Amino acid sequence: MAQPLHVRMLVGAAAGLALGVAAHLLLDGTPFLDAAIRFVAQPVGQVFLRLLFMLVLPLVFSSLVLGVTELGDVRRVGRVGLRTLAVTVVASTIAVGIGVTLVNLLRPGAGLPPETRARLLEGAAERSGALPAVTGVRGGIDLLVRMVPDNPLRAAANGDMLAVMVFALLFGIGLSTVRTEGARRLLGMIQGLYDVTMRLIGWVIRLAPYGVAALLFVLAAQLGYSVLGQLARYVGVVLLALGLQLVVVYSLLVKFGGGMSPRAFFRGSEEAMLTAFSTASSNATLPTALRVAETELGLPARISRFVLTIGSTANQNGTALFEGVTVLFLAQFYGVELTLAQQVLVSFVAILGGIGTAGVPAGSLPVVAMILGMVGIPPEGIGVILGVDRFLDMCRTTVNVTGDLAVAVVVARGEPREPAAAVRRGA
Repeated sequence: MAQPLHVRMLVGAAAGLALGVAAHLLLDGTPFLDAAIRFVAQPVGQVFLRLLFMLVLPLVFSSLVLGVTELGDVRRVGRVGLRTLAVTVVASTIAVGIGVTLVNLLRPGAGLPPETRARLLEGAAERSGALPAVTGVRGGIDLLVRMVPDNPLRAAANGDMLAVMVFALLFGIGLSTVRTEGARRLLGMIQGLYDVTMRLIGWVIRLAPYGVAALLFVLAAQLGYSVLGQLARYVGVVLLALGLQLVVVYSLLVKFGGGMSPRAFFRGSEEAMLTAFSTASSNATLPTALRVAETELGLPARISRFVLTIGSTANQNGTALFEGVTVLFLAQFYGVELTLAQQVLVSFVAILGGIGTAGVPAGSLPVVAMILGMVGIPPEGIGVILGVDRFLDMCRTTVNVTGDLAVAVVVARGEPREPAAAVRRGA
């Protein structure tokens, strides 16, 4: 019987780390190790990264367009749609803010010796030609102007993904307001593009055990066992940030925004949270979340179905938080100093990434790779976190699904209640 993918990824990560540390201790500086890295490990890792980059553009465009159109015409949806959008943006902004703040305070990626970091950056520079080109990061008024592309195709070709995201958002808004047969066919084509891209991502992720092993072998061969300490600190920061979002932010949200007891909310949401943790997929948890919202939390069916269906794709607070933390951690890991403007840019793109990330296991990896390229961080650094991504994916999916339910509670406040509502509201 074949092992589950996350088990094979863990085995690949462990094998890559173990072999890399052994090579560092026994063969560091020898021609044999240099040849093994240059002609075996690096090419395998680079092919895996290139496959991820290949799928970024169709994934981001189709996901954002579909996420916006699923909101429906804002003029038609009215109060419910606007409240859902507002609460989603606020919750995602808070989540990313928590993550970015903790990374800056605790600095999990700092501490590498300068000479080791110089070797890493030198190796990354040698490999940069194998990865897609990306545009440099701009700031101030120039950034605001260039967020709106004069030529979307040129922006895509130049790797200006922020401009592509803005175009996709505007395109989705426009498509949601057109009710012609041609617009419906176009929406079906974009849905087809999304479905095909997701199938390709599934195939690429099956190669992840080999890509993870190769990428971690290269890093461990250069760093030795010190990479393990960096990884443990990174996992700790991600879990702390996700815990604060889950326990503190959502409790305040449902208490003051939804008028519901946090204890009653978490007790009613328990089944959906466990399903999310076990499947690591917001989409797979959607049927359970819908049933929990109506039977355990007593939310109106028309509200819960609208908010949770959209939220499974467009309200992924935990994913946005994870993406922001990961990018800043790898910036510290490689010694890439990000200015305040660049960190704001990372946060903004992570919030958009929470909308454009597929609600399936490992769906955030292409977006993380894209953001790394945007701010000048070596994309092969994603290999550092892939070995623990499955566990973190389970944790952030739990936060995503719980956030969807919390938003539904807030949006449902003041709406007519279901007769069978049994949840205790108030203090």
